[in-house]
Amino acid sequence: MPKDAAVEEFAGLVHALKARDGRSFEALGRRLSVSASTLHRYCSGATVPEEFAVVDRLALLCGADEEERRALEAAWTEADRARRRAASPLPSPTPVPAAPESDPEPSAPEPGPDPAPDPTAPEAPRARPRRAASAPLLVAAAVALVVLALAAALLGHPTRTASAPAPASTPPGRTAAPLPFTWTIGSELWQGGCGHTYLVDRAPRAVAPPPVAADSGAWAGTHGAVHGGEALVRITLQGRSPSDAVVLQALHVRVVDRAAPLPWSAYRMDNGCGGAVTPRHFAVDLDRPRPLARPVDGLDASGAEVRTIPAVSFPYKVTSSDPEELLVSARTAGCDCRWYLELEWSAGGRSGTVRITDGGKPFRTSGTGGRPAYVYDPAEARWITDTESGQTG
Repeated sequence: MPKDAAVEEFAGLVHALKARDGRSFEALGRRLSVSASTLHRYCSGATVPEEFAVVDRLALLCGADEEERRALEAAWTEADRARRRAASPLPSPTPVPAAPESDPEPSAPEPGPDPAPDPTAPEAPRARPRRAASAPLLVAAAVALVVLALAAALLGHPTRTASAPAPASTPPGRTAAPLPFTWTIGSELWQGGCGHTYLVDRAPRAVAPPPVAADSGAWAGTHGAVHGGEALVRITLQGRSPSDAVVLQALHVRVVDRAAPLPWSAYRMDNGCGGAVTPRHFAVDLDRPRPLARPVDGLDASGAEVRTIPAVSFPYKVTSSDPEELLVSARTAGCDCRWYLELEWSAGGRSGTVRITDGGKPFRTSGTGGRPAYVYDPAEARWITDTESGQTG
């Protein structure tokens, strides 16, 4: 099947960046938290990443300037549209059910004969007939209503329905200022671009083969999957000004709900592969009463030798030319936890807190202990248990 022209153009730009940098797929993949095979699929056009953030980080690593990054984002936008068109066939029209025939209304009972008047009862007073309003008064009232309506229109008074509440007014001279930085997240990440576990409430025969990491979001959404044991969240932050730095003060974890771990089967997306940890790595233990985002050492495997990057605590600084990336690893063994993050910042006399969620909803991670675990056997094209695959634990 020939590739879409937009996909080929995007793949060509990515391949040119990689070729100009000179580093191997493995070295660049470790810096981007993706596997070498995934990065190769980006360069060949076999896969289009679901988010532009990973491509933008590649451009920064390869020394792309602002104009090249804008061109790359435009090419990714068109390629992503082509990928979505190919992945989403047109739905078949839903038949409209015929309206049921309404039952005929029951006929009102015919009135019976009037009862005979009681000669002993006193005569009821007769109602005085109302005098009809004169025609000139009616005309004058109608004219007055028209004049009032015209006056309201000329004065610019908005009309509101009785059920709609009035909009909240903004104090004069005060408008909501934009954040001095931009941020994006990636919540469907795998360790090293190839290792992850999902909990799915389906039998193995009803679960599709594991996707590539770039398509994990669509796969998880289709299966109603929940992160099993660990959830990785990558936060990419970039200032708006090249000179005025934004100081990132602290990162807090808020657990909004705890329940027993889900009794679902665990499906592993790999057979034990792993990858290097990126800098600015934070470990979160969701089983603690008050979880903290604790900085841990990272690894840089982009060179000939792997070196340890010591953990660095807050604060950090970001500008438009010096972005920052935070990788949060939230783990649990004993709960089905729903949680989100809060990032404190300050810049130019301003300060605030940004709530980081999964598209407006809390992130969700559940323990996997004691659950049936499956890995995919490509030779037999089916999910098999750990015992069948020779793995334990």
